[in-house]
Amino acid sequence: MVKNILPAISIIFLLASCSSLKPLNFTSNKQVNSSSVTNNDQARSTHSTKASPKFIDNIALTATTEPIASEPVPAKKETGTTRRISVVETTPEPAPSFFGDRSSVIESASSLQLKYSVLLNTEVEQLQNHVLLEKIDEWYGTRYRMGGTTKKGVDCSAFVQSVIAGAFGLAIPRTAREQYRVAKLISRTELKEGDLLFFNTRGGVSHVGIYLQNNKFVHASVSQGVTISDMFEPYYLQRFIGAGRLESSEASLSAAN
Repeated sequence: MVKNILPAISIIFLLASCSSLKPLNFTSNKQVNSSSVTNNDQARSTHSTKASPKFIDNIALTATTEPIASEPVPAKKETGTTRRISVVETTPEPAPSFFGDRSSVIESASSLQLKYSVLLNTEVEQLQNHVLLEKIDEWYGTRYRMGGTTKKGVDCSAFVQSVIAGAFGLAIPRTAREQYRVAKLISRTELKEGDLLFFNTRGGVSHVGIYLQNNKFVHASVSQGVTISDMFEPYYLQRFIGAGRLESSEASLSAAN
């Protein structure tokens, strides 16, 4: 009897032990699963935290004027329209009469006028006293000689005496000092063509010349002979004494013109 009971008891005990083991395994699996879920959740949160965008504060966006490279926009083709360029011929306006008159004056000017317009640095139409230019040109370049009165050599006062007589028909004294005495003294601002200029080159009135235009005068220079100089050259400016006008010189100039 006891032998029959012992196998039954061992079977019951075995069943009891199996049933007790199952809950334990179940509980263990549940814990494992929950821990694994927890670990997965933490990994997901970590991943989501890493993947989530972060915003940076205190950053301002400023528009720039730099052109953005882009593909060229194809030009629109004009359809049904044509462009016509008309050329209108215009006739040039005639030059002012002043230039026409001046060109005609230059064309009709004599060689003496052209020559002395260059020497005097003045306009050719300003040289109207042809007789004066001719008398000066007869002597121009003649060498200087003290006391000389000919084309072989002439001094300053003899040259002035000859030109004044030939151009204006006036008889004046022979020496520069005597010519200074008979002339009417005038200011340099009153100078006109044919007036005399006096200089102190050797003491007192010792040199004389004939005023022309544009501060220029003609004279018999010791170093250059009969030539044209500027009265404002330092040498002559420092030695200038005065200017004089001969009697009836204005009337003679008018008659010559």
